[in-house]
Amino acid sequence: MTALRFHGPVLPSGEVRDLHVVDGRITHERQPGAETVASGWIVPGLVDAHCHLGLGPDGGVDEEETEQQAIADRDGGALLIRDCGTPTDTRWIQGRDDLPRLIRAGRHVARTRRYMRNYADEVEPADLASAIAEQAERGDGWVKLVGDWIDREAGDLMPSFSADDFAEAIKVAHDHGAKVTAHCFGHEVLPGLIEHGIDCIEHGTGLTPDLVGAMAEQGTALVPTVRQLEIFPDLAASAGPKFPRYASTMTDLFARRRETIMAAYDAGVPLFAGSDGAGGHQHGVLHEEVLAMHRIGLPADVALGAASWRAREWLGFTPDLAEGSEADFVVYDADPLADLTVLARPAAVVLRGVLVS
Repeated sequence: MTALRFHGPVLPSGEVRDLHVVDGRITHERQPGAETVASGWIVPGLVDAHCHLGLGPDGGVDEEETEQQAIADRDGGALLIRDCGTPTDTRWIQGRDDLPRLIRAGRHVARTRRYMRNYADEVEPADLASAIAEQAERGDGWVKLVGDWIDREAGDLMPSFSADDFAEAIKVAHDHGAKVTAHCFGHEVLPGLIEHGIDCIEHGTGLTPDLVGAMAEQGTALVPTVRQLEIFPDLAASAGPKFPRYASTMTDLFARRRETIMAAYDAGVPLFAGSDGAGGHQHGVLHEEVLAMHRIGLPADVALGAASWRAREWLGFTPDLAEGSEADFVVYDADPLADLTVLARPAAVVLRGVLVS
């Protein structure tokens, strides 16, 4: 098999070097006769830490549409995806070498009639622990809780389950070898989840200084999905006439989003980038999330690291392009740390040692 050669500054160190790809792995040893494929800034494969392959606006989608979602993510440079809940069985993706590496979380687990229709395994408190055990067996080491959602009787965001129910669910998942993440918009649901050792929070707009301190201390991660928070004003406007309390809550959470995310960063909470891709129009846009994280105040290297080397390490993959590591990387014509907009224009995408885009 012909060796492939790539040349340029390799992030995160920025050291200029030759990377050679042999049998799907990186080597820094010179390979006589290697074919030079591309030169430019080389970034370890991007990571979408909150994505939903196989999910559309109305629930699960077929394999053809799921494939197109995965290709859009891949061509945008996202070569490792942490699924955050889908009703479809996407294990077949893991058998395709031309599609991103995928870490699955099974299906969302939500309270009955308290989430988006056709998305979740909807259960009552008595069945929460068994549902979590089932999803832990279905996934690849993660399960996804719907921590809160609008309660139409209360007219506002409310926790889906009690703190004690969540505590038992987290324990069951951990006993089954799975980590737990949860969709959380509001504040009320967060103290119990964090106190009982949840591994990750999605969105996290209700976080407060004491909670981010606790998260940092125990290593609980945050995937803020910054670009998705832009929908909060629309949610508030559409719900306002019928649910004014909910509209007010969402407006307040949106107004405080920068303060919340920067407080988490300043406290040392591990932050990772997630596009929240669920429909066809939301895939292949991880670069937009990195830009959104930067615009809200995170340094460029922090925002990009949250979607590359630091996220890869978090999920158990080689963070840099060291000798013998997986040959998953993206090449850009300009330095993304100087201008993050170049992330929208990959010059070359290499997955499992093959030039795929």
